[in-house]
Amino acid sequence: MNAYEIVIIGGGPAGLAAAASAKQHGAGRILILERDNQLGGILNQCIHNGFGLHTFHEELTGPEYANRFIHQVHALDIEYKVNTIVTNITKEKVITAINPKDGLWNIQADAIILAMGCRERARGALNIPGYRPAGIYSAGTAQHLVNIEGFLPGREVVILGSGDIGLIMARRMTLEGANVKVVAELMPYSGGLKRNIVQCLDDFHIPLKLSHTVVSIHGKQRLTGVTLAKVDARGIPIPGTQEDYACDTLLLSCGLIPENELSRSMGVALEASTNGPRVDECLETNISGVFACGNVLHVHDLVDFVSEEASVAGKHAANYVKNLAGKSDDQTKIPIQPADGVRYTVPNTLCINRMEDSVTIRFRVSSVYRNCSICAYLNDTRIFHKKKQIVAPGEMEELTLTKSMLEQFQGLTTITLKVEEA
Repeated sequence: MNAYEIVIIGGGPAGLAAAASAKQHGAGRILILERDNQLGGILNQCIHNGFGLHTFHEELTGPEYANRFIHQVHALDIEYKVNTIVTNITKEKVITAINPKDGLWNIQADAIILAMGCRERARGALNIPGYRPAGIYSAGTAQHLVNIEGFLPGREVVILGSGDIGLIMARRMTLEGANVKVVAELMPYSGGLKRNIVQCLDDFHIPLKLSHTVVSIHGKQRLTGVTLAKVDARGIPIPGTQEDYACDTLLLSCGLIPENELSRSMGVALEASTNGPRVDECLETNISGVFACGNVLHVHDLVDFVSEEASVAGKHAANYVKNLAGKSDDQTKIPIQPADGVRYTVPNTLCINRMEDSVTIRFRVSSVYRNCSICAYLNDTRIFHKKKQIVAPGEMEELTLTKSMLEQFQGLTTITLKVEEA
């Protein structure tokens, strides 16, 4: 059986950053397993710019951003295998993988970093009535067809869902000569970044219809059109609000789901609100030596934050294999609870004795709030208060807690994050 100190499942932006960080913090043999035929993950098809502003302080395309980390992997002499599918992971950290070159083989890891990314929600999960004609794609599939394969999926386009990839594909299809008629969004707010709404829709005069969804698909062999309808507060179509749109292509951008089938099968505890692993301040799961980062943990809006988070996971994985994980008699885990408008937090718990000088808590709100405050409470005492003109589910928020602040608070049992009126 092959043995490695750290095995990283996934060679996208999270896996690459985690590998580089682990190596830089003293880990020995590291192996990256990637199912695609090259490293870089989804960034290879994201040819638009806007990446790297936080990490490299310059504007890069997706492939350029990925190549920065791929070069680090090569420079640090980190092993990797592409075209490799991981079929199973045990609690003892034995990984079963398969590829055309090596066949089926097992790997024993001292630590594992889960960085499998996420997948798009398919049409079957949306319960849209109608036949199954050609011309219905997820936005990511359409992006691959246009940017990698060189095919234009259609000419007359409707997009359902205003996630970032849907917004970006509205612009991309327009630039390639297609007519994007409308972007429909079930929720009363967009699921994407504000900058993408401006740059991808407003700049190209593409209408965004909030609180609308597709209620019917027309066509048998090829899509000929869709019917949109306005929905009420419960998401139920309102009779009499139907609008027909003739189109040959429907792109679906209706959410991303973390790829946690392997995590679930090995016994990793998952958080219901994110479908990602529950982690502590080290991004370690409930299984000792198994860490998670990137979109497999929770869906990010900026790849820079993925890299930052993955670097933390890589550092702590390296410390774990070097037996520097902060052993202490007191390993009390304090829960971080979302409440009053906060949908989830990452991490979910923290141990003061194990944490470094500070810990960054990332979270998303459950709705759009204006003229509000982001607040953090230690038990019932408010210790953080930041006014915000607007917060929205499409943009991740974060706050930093320091170790000294937590150590000075006597009898701490719970940390709570809330949205309050300003």
